[in-house]
Amino acid sequence: MNNKPKVAFFELEGWEIPFIEKELKEAEILKLSTLPIQEEDVPEEVEILSVFIYSKLDRETIDRFPNLKLIATRSTGYDHIDIGYAKSKGIQVCNVPNYGDQTVAEYTIALILSLLRKLKPTFERVSRGIFTREGLRGEDLGGKRVGVIGTGRIGSRVVKMLSGFDVDLLAHDVIERKDLVNRFGVRYVSLEELLSFADIVTIHVPYTPQTHHLINSQNISLMKRGSYLINTSRGPVVETEAVHKALEEGILAGVALDTFEGEQVWIEEELFLARPDISSVLLKHALENFHLLHLENVILTPHNAYNTKEALMRILKTTVDNIKTFLKDGKPLYPVF
Repeated sequence: MNNKPKVAFFELEGWEIPFIEKELKEAEILKLSTLPIQEEDVPEEVEILSVFIYSKLDRETIDRFPNLKLIATRSTGYDHIDIGYAKSKGIQVCNVPNYGDQTVAEYTIALILSLLRKLKPTFERVSRGIFTREGLRGEDLGGKRVGVIGTGRIGSRVVKMLSGFDVDLLAHDVIERKDLVNRFGVRYVSLEELLSFADIVTIHVPYTPQTHHLINSQNISLMKRGSYLINTSRGPVVETEAVHKALEEGILAGVALDTFEGEQVWIEEELFLARPDISSVLLKHALENFHLLHLENVILTPHNAYNTKEALMRILKTTVDNIKTFLKDGKPLYPVF
């Protein structure tokens, strides 16, 4: 009889499989799937589940696995997991807290520069053989006032990178980091003050009930006319209608969203179009953002900020280490509670 702990992985790309099989010899691997968990038949005896962000581990899904002991998400955020319910069932949850600090910060800087230098319309014109510079005059990043919302691992790395551009740095967070104040001259201010005075606002907060629509139709009107908004955190942190309003009224000169409400419909198009239970709200947001896609001053990317070879390997190694430590000590390396 095989008494090895039973493990299942979902949302893999395929290249990870040899590494998983090599490193988890102490476990019995029941499933190595490229699909979200909802789309697969999974043996109920699974004790450890590893998922990415599109496998929704709600109460119903968790209850499918009476022997479940650990959920190992291959992401920093865990809003796709019912944390409270898992905790009530004695199921531990772990994440990968620091794989994307450099990766997402670099992507954020790339989005800021792309907006300021109008790289989207530039590339689109040149691809059609049009080389006129008319309408492509951009702006310097140097001398701008940049507001960073959230100065955790990623936000603080963004601050470090921005410091080399000779910018004035504002920040907003529930915890003020004195090292950023002392080293880079960051000034912590209220959210309202940051929105009112920043030329560029970039968001780096987790998605929680408190950060849902942190940028919304009410406070977006505080932003400087001609300012820019960048979101590489989670889609629901920014209210879709607020972005439309600010663009139409000329408050925002440009927007770059790597993550946005309704993104699942486009990123997992085949999966979601095949499902009859897609909410009307999700579809509404997806269509609204599809409209934004066609504007020259809006950049939408497919939740791609984390996506480098180095970051993906860090995710995989940390997830495997979480599982191995759990099997050895009864607790993962990076528990979320």
